[in-house]
Amino acid sequence: MTFVKIVFALLLFCDVASTVKHSLKFFLTASSGVPNYPELVGNAMVDEMQIGYCDSNIKTVEPKQDWMKELFKDDPKHLEWYSQRCLRGQHFFKANTEGLMQRFNQSGGVHILQRMDGCEWDDETGEIVGFNQYGYDGEDFIALDLQTLTWTAPKPQAFITKLRWDADKARFESNKYYLISQCPSWLKKYLHYGRTILQRTELPSVSLLQKTASSPVSCHATGFYPDRAVLFWRKDGEELYENVEYGEILPNHDGSFQTSVELNISSVNTEDWGRYECVFQLSGVKEENVTKLDKAAIRSNEGSPSGFPAGLVPGVIVGLLLLLPVCIVGLFIWRRNNNGEEHIFYIS
Repeated sequence: MTFVKIVFALLLFCDVASTVKHSLKFFLTASSGVPNYPELVGNAMVDEMQIGYCDSNIKTVEPKQDWMKELFKDDPKHLEWYSQRCLRGQHFFKANTEGLMQRFNQSGGVHILQRMDGCEWDDETGEIVGFNQYGYDGEDFIALDLQTLTWTAPKPQAFITKLRWDADKARFESNKYYLISQCPSWLKKYLHYGRTILQRTELPSVSLLQKTASSPVSCHATGFYPDRAVLFWRKDGEELYENVEYGEILPNHDGSFQTSVELNISSVNTEDWGRYECVFQLSGVKEENVTKLDKAAIRSNEGSPSGFPAGLVPGVIVGLLLLLPVCIVGLFIWRRNNNGEEHIFYIS
């Protein structure tokens, strides 16, 4: 597998699709065979916003938000705790990456091991979901199922690990405590410190775009926050499902989000255009943002190869590129047994 393919797979593994819950996610990424790149990089994220970073070169944790600096100032042990665990990730790298290379009969080349864990909390229902999963060379390797308290192993090479971990009851208790109790507690604390940013509400600007006169009309909403939003087409007040294609919710470089939904107008009579409208709804906001399907309002650049305003495509590309360091970096997660003793869970 080439490095480009690995990076692309990691973008998928990172899963940037929108959720309706607050989330705290930690990533650890260990690599081998990548010149001039740290062996270990780490990232912590709240609601898809980077809050902390570390790597094996700087050997410390860097807060990425002002409110996170304030939290560390108020609670110095919190920063020390993060820094120590990031340094201990070196053991994770050496023990697991080298062991997995042997298990996959690999003697060299570029290899990436990533771990993602954390929790999601619904502030309306109180529901908590924890997750702990590993990926190797851009593919799922092993993941924890908290419902059944078992590990799932999609790869044959992970079956040995599954058997050993399934038999380790102390491991399950440690994971369960962290994912269901400690992680949500941290998340709520972070949401409090970063409330002016993480719990803000921003409405989008909405545009109608069309590549050519025969192309679908794209309703594009950008600049909204949070990502708990829906964008859809409706006709005569009824939501449309046919001849409609939905886009993903993607992050912008400023921390806001964008999305789009296309309407195939090939079978729509010109005199019926007024019956169609694009609707944007943001969670917590009662008012809808409604944009009528109006030929005069459509922005088109039919003479351009892209067919879209010059600033749009670069904005999307920048948003995707900004995901790359987020998905490649990760923050090592430690665990405690019932006595509070720290230990590392090895794969190999």
